[in-house]
Amino acid sequence: MKSAKLAFILGVMFSGSAWAATEAAQQVSGTWSPYLVGSLIGTLVCMTFYFSDKPVGASSFYATVSGLIGTAIAPVHTMRLEYFEENPPKVNWEFAFVVAAIFGSALAAVSGGEFAISGLPKMWSANYGTQSWPLYTAVSFAGGVLMAFGARLAGGCTSGHGISGTSQLSLSSWISLVCFFIGGVLAVRLIY
Repeated sequence: MKSAKLAFILGVMFSGSAWAATEAAQQVSGTWSPYLVGSLIGTLVCMTFYFSDKPVGASSFYATVSGLIGTAIAPVHTMRLEYFEENPPKVNWEFAFVVAAIFGSALAAVSGGEFAISGLPKMWSANYGTQSWPLYTAVSFAGGVLMAFGARLAGGCTSGHGISGTSQLSLSSWISLVCFFIGGVLAVRLIY
């Protein structure tokens, strides 16, 4: 409980300073200010800790969806798994958080004038051509599987470790965050 209160206080301080910096920041036409978004994320984390005493995280969403699908197809086998015995698959606040993040991202893109439906990202098309969608699909799928596996193996994802964990001054979360950035830089250098 003490760590949640400390995270709440730190989050309010960081949110307030980021919000103040929004006034001084130049805004790119139509896009959301990163200072405003950072402030909103900080406020969300503070409210989550204060009201539920739980961290913000998304990686358990994949396990929950897998459990819901498994329960619909083979409930006896799914519920025998140790993870689902301890964490029965159900629609909970973490599930709602991820769904809200998806719709919130779409809303932000629409309101910021950045919403576009395209098959391939511009950077990928520039490097690999427009006919490379099978390769892009395979790389995206493999990356998603590795990301979900790594997040479950690490006991949290970028939001769980990078936002909630670091705001609680968790050493393991700070180490994870550094590794996220190193892995991201290496992946971009390797692919592009």
